[in-house]
Amino acid sequence: MEASEGELRSALQVTPTDSFLWLMLYSVVTRRSGFDFDNIRYLERSYASGPNEGWVVLRRNQLALAVFSVLSKSRQQEVVAEFAALINSGFIEEAAINLTGVGWVERERLLENLKKLDVASREIFAKRLARDGVRVSIPGIEQDERYLR
Repeated sequence: MEASEGELRSALQVTPTDSFLWLMLYSVVTRRSGFDFDNIRYLERSYASGPNEGWVVLRRNQLALAVFSVLSKSRQQEVVAEFAALINSGFIEEAAINLTGVGWVERERLLENLKKLDVASREIFAKRLARDGVRVSIPGIEQDERYLR
C-alpha cells in the first residue's frame, strides 16, 4: 500500500488536476491507515478537479456517502446531486447499492432530491429497490406491491 501511495503522489505531481488520482489517493490512504479527517482533503480535491466525470462518480459517490456527515454542507449537496446523476445516467444498480449500503443513513435526503429526475428514471429505480424488498418513498412514485414479491 505504501508503494501505491507513493506512486499516486508522484503521478499527482505531474497531473494535479486528475480527479481519479485524488480519489485513489484518498482510498489507498484510508485503507492503509483507517479513517482520518485530514484525508478528506483528497476526496475534496477529487470533487474540485472533476465534479462531473462519470466513471469517477461511480466510485466516488460510495466513498463520499461513507463519510457524508463530516463533509461540508456544499460538498454534501454535491454528493446528493451526484447520487441523482447516477440514476439519471442509468447506473441504477450502483445507486441501489449506494443507497442501501453506506447511504442508508442519508436515504431521506438522497431520495427527496430525486424529484428533480424524470418519472421514468424514478420508476426504474423504485422497481429495482422493490425487487430487493426495500420499501422507501420515492417522490412522485406510487409503491406497487407487485414489485415487492
